[in-house]
Amino acid sequence: MRTKVKRALLSVYDKTGLEPLARVLHDLGVELVSSSNTAAAIVAAGLPVTPLSDVTGFPEILGHRVVTLHPRVHGGLLADLGNPEHLDDLKQHDIAPFELVVSNLYPFRERPGIETIDIGGPALTRASAKNHEWVTIVTAIDQYDTLIAELQANDGTVGADTRRAFAIQAFARTAAYDAAVVEWMQGDDDVLPQHLVLALERADEQLRYGENPHQQAARYREVGAPGFWDSAVKHGNFALSYLNYYDAEAAWRLVHDLGSEAACAIVKHANPCGVGVAGSLSEAYRLALECDDKSAFGGIVAFNRVVDQATVDEMIPAPQADVVIAPGYAPGVVDSLLAKRKRTRVLEAQPPERPRRNFRQSSGGFLVQVPDHFAAARDTWRVVTRVAPTADQWRDLELAWRICAYVKSNSVVLVADGQAVGIGAGQQSRVDAGEIAARKASGRAKGGASATDGFYPFPDGVEAAVAAGVAAVAQPGGGMNDDAVIEVADKMGIAMVFTGERHFLH
Repeated sequence: MRTKVKRALLSVYDKTGLEPLARVLHDLGVELVSSSNTAAAIVAAGLPVTPLSDVTGFPEILGHRVVTLHPRVHGGLLADLGNPEHLDDLKQHDIAPFELVVSNLYPFRERPGIETIDIGGPALTRASAKNHEWVTIVTAIDQYDTLIAELQANDGTVGADTRRAFAIQAFARTAAYDAAVVEWMQGDDDVLPQHLVLALERADEQLRYGENPHQQAARYREVGAPGFWDSAVKHGNFALSYLNYYDAEAAWRLVHDLGSEAACAIVKHANPCGVGVAGSLSEAYRLALECDDKSAFGGIVAFNRVVDQATVDEMIPAPQADVVIAPGYAPGVVDSLLAKRKRTRVLEAQPPERPRRNFRQSSGGFLVQVPDHFAAARDTWRVVTRVAPTADQWRDLELAWRICAYVKSNSVVLVADGQAVGIGAGQQSRVDAGEIAARKASGRAKGGASATDGFYPFPDGVEAAVAAGVAAVAQPGGGMNDDAVIEVADKMGIAMVFTGERHFLH
């Protein structure tokens, strides 16, 4: 069923695009009714408008807090025009229906405060959306063109599908608005408040499937709080998959946590399989790839600098990457890369923001935590052995420590000369993780450093690190057997540092 728009209520805070919309409505013979500020803008455009106070017979009061909250407004919005009793009520009280409402809300997210908590706008919006069988509710400027096109093509009428789609968006917008108010009223200091109201909207890009082909998937974003994905630029024709997003997020965050030198991180299945830090990006890539070039095939390559041609020249003969992500690319570099790697998704993105909370779904709800971060500065680390790390070993310890925080637990990372040479991930036993890292290092860890995300419960973990050839070990400390572990480290002549914090990642 299509509804003819005869009477429209326009009450908007943001008046962008209002004049052309009002002009189209006027040209279609629609009566325009508006509250004071919106009416003034319409009059300034040289168009006739009926002040809302003429409809209600009541002035705007309480400093504009009470304007649209009136039976002559909401009666005209909520009347079921197919219900004889409703029609009798309209006739008895001399209320004319509205077939169109255009309303956007006070800018609470931009200027949170008591006076920007909109009451009348959400009430108008929800009433109109509830009665979308008869009323079209427009809540965003980007809907104006759709509305105008439909009205002009259909003799001033709006179809049922459009009314329903706009109503759904209206309810979603008021829900997100209320969520923002709830968050603000509980205070910024409380990161784990009593109430967390999530308002999400689906991003435009559709995913082919989830982790597996039988799983449907899409990317959602928090309403009013877009992240780096929303501004990322994709080069090439192949869409990102669910796992591309998941793994690229891990790589992008890791590479931005490696300091100011040129850095490259290669990630596969959300675990780093190579990290390099060097004086140039091409050298950083070469070092990262050397860690585990087999695992790098089909992985994510992340850079913290603008990618130059020298780096692409290193990448062309290397294993295929599913995604390359960087803050930018030198002229001609993207074309050069895609000419040889047509299936690679090349992304240009802003640095990632640290989210305020991490969510993990559990039965009937979520587990929520503050995101992991490096809380203990290096100058708070404690050397617990007779031997202290050399300057080069300190550098490798720091790099190993930062990498292992991004490796699934239990994790052990071996680093030598600014290069991850062995990474053991996701093992139930820390010794097993160390042995995997040592096997991947294949002797390249000699004289380097080792880091593990949790404390060594027994000396066998240290023994595995020494067997891999490392000369310095970083671990959180705090285990019951710390003294025995330190004793073994002293006997073997290596340096051990307690960082004072752990970095489990499940």
